[in-house]
Amino acid sequence: MGTINTNEMAGTTKPEFNSILSERKAFDETKDGVKGLADAGVKKVPSLFHHQHDKYEKASNLGNKGHNIPVIDLSDIDKDLSKHQGIVDIVKEASETWGFFQVVNHGIPVSVFEEMKNGVQRFYEQDNETKKQFYTRDRSRSFVYNSNFDLYSSPALNWRDTFICYLSPDIIKPQDFPLVCRDILLEYGKHIMKLGTLLFELLSEALGLNPNHLKDMGCAEGLVALGHYYPACPEPHLTMGTTKHSDNDFLTVLLQDHVGGLQVLYQNKWIHITPIPGALVVNIGDLLQLITNDRFKSVEHRVTANHVGPRISVACFFCTGVMASTKPYGPIKQLLSEDNPPKYRETTVSDYVAYFDAKGLDGTSALTHYRI
Repeated sequence: MGTINTNEMAGTTKPEFNSILSERKAFDETKDGVKGLADAGVKKVPSLFHHQHDKYEKASNLGNKGHNIPVIDLSDIDKDLSKHQGIVDIVKEASETWGFFQVVNHGIPVSVFEEMKNGVQRFYEQDNETKKQFYTRDRSRSFVYNSNFDLYSSPALNWRDTFICYLSPDIIKPQDFPLVCRDILLEYGKHIMKLGTLLFELLSEALGLNPNHLKDMGCAEGLVALGHYYPACPEPHLTMGTTKHSDNDFLTVLLQDHVGGLQVLYQNKWIHITPIPGALVVNIGDLLQLITNDRFKSVEHRVTANHVGPRISVACFFCTGVMASTKPYGPIKQLLSEDNPPKYRETTVSDYVAYFDAKGLDGTSALTHYRI
């Protein structure tokens, strides 16, 4: 358990502080998550979930075709050299500007996508007592289900529940995964590892490096899957599905359903990422921005709450997470020069993730902490 973020709570008196803490603890101890509130038929969003308004509140690209993230077609990428180079160029531009792109024709069958989304939904909608067996804040467990990883540190809670499981480098104990989604998690992880290897090759080439460079550094070594469940919200204007943040990994590959709500902050405007059937959303993580010395951008994004639900998404993080690591990561030496000195100090993945988790989703970037 963490502590309430004292910076955010600086204006509260001790009784208010204790009241907030006890409310969060009471919510946590139900082990019912946000879905439990929705199932109980709440008509008002509890104050724990009320968010302060963001200065970039409204999404601005409705009807604006010029504000859509790039969609990259990966078909025939290994057969056509000129197409391969064209894709590298798009990946480079997208990673340096948007920090986001979508990929289609990536080789993963639509049936796998559907079963993965169904598997997440089955987990959350199974018998409550069965599901509660997996509810924990012990991040060393093979499968961790809870609501709001930063429940005790964030300024306000998000309207979603999440499970986390490690799929690589070692699937710690697959027998500890829930039966309702075990097989598809293992299968989906294999598909995403294969796609991730290709993406890291393209990203390496986009940096002007050997295609295996990022993979050889260990960027594709760890894979953590997060299954998110966003129940329908009675007052979506008061809360968020996920607060503004950037990801604490090298690369994220996201499967989202048709509901939508994912937005990226681009040129100080919130831009909708419209769901495309069969597409995966790819975004640069903080650790990739750090090792590329700001060449690639880990861009802030968020998920809005919605009257429609549930929204299902599966975020696969290329990162070893909180697993013990001693390998230091700093800006790649081949990218540095007298004119481009290192902008970050070295860190290990586990130290970065631990700092990120302790800080919580407070709307600020953890990268600032590592700037020289």
